[in-house]
Amino acid sequence: MAAAAAGWVDAVVGGGGLIILPTLFLVAPGIAPQTALGTNKLAALSGTATAVLTFARRVPMQWKVLIPGAMIAAVTSACGAAAVSLIDRDLFIPLVMVVLVAVAVFVTVRPSVGMTMATHPPTRRKVILVVALAAGLIGLYDGLLGPGTGTFLIITFATLLGTEFVRAAAMAKVINCGSNVGALLFLGATGHLLWGLGAGMAVANVAGALVGSRMALAKGAGFVRIVLLVVVVVMVIRLGWQQFG
Repeated sequence: MAAAAAGWVDAVVGGGGLIILPTLFLVAPGIAPQTALGTNKLAALSGTATAVLTFARRVPMQWKVLIPGAMIAAVTSACGAAAVSLIDRDLFIPLVMVVLVAVAVFVTVRPSVGMTMATHPPTRRKVILVVALAAGLIGLYDGLLGPGTGTFLIITFATLLGTEFVRAAAMAKVINCGSNVGALLFLGATGHLLWGLGAGMAVANVAGALVGSRMALAKGAGFVRIVLLVVVVVMVIRLGWQQFG
């Protein structure tokens, strides 16, 4: 059930990891954090790939830019997963919370962001630069911590490229697919993956992703904006409880 819900949230705005990871720790208290991350990545990759295929049928995709971006994200995400044990999460999580609050405030005070395409489309060079930087930096974050990766990507594309939310979500899914692959390969190769549980979660995640991506396409940018704000607020509360509760 948690994987299905996470697939729906991930397909629309990202943040499904905040549903799956706490659930894994609840039902399997002895699970190692890296094993929980690896198992989550198997489910998340399946759902994200499904969302990509669903969006691609209806949304124009700049594959020549997005595929190299996904490859960059795969590399940096694997590096992030390798560096998890070196990061002081007591400092890292509050920083992520500050960024999420800033995102919520920005989307609230700038209601036009992500609602329509920019009047003057960005140059190809700018698109390449923004996608590459977002893939590298947010991909690294995905390997290190994860929750909210899709949300950060959507906000980045909507803000810096003037992309409306549905198209930004479609672009984000491609990059997120790459980051999931990178982290999954590293964590799987190092034995941090429960294949049976992950496979079962993957099936549920795919079902949730199908529903979520179709709802985003049908209901449009306004729906994505509302869900994004709700998910960001929930992420801030959840991370705050985890850090200070």
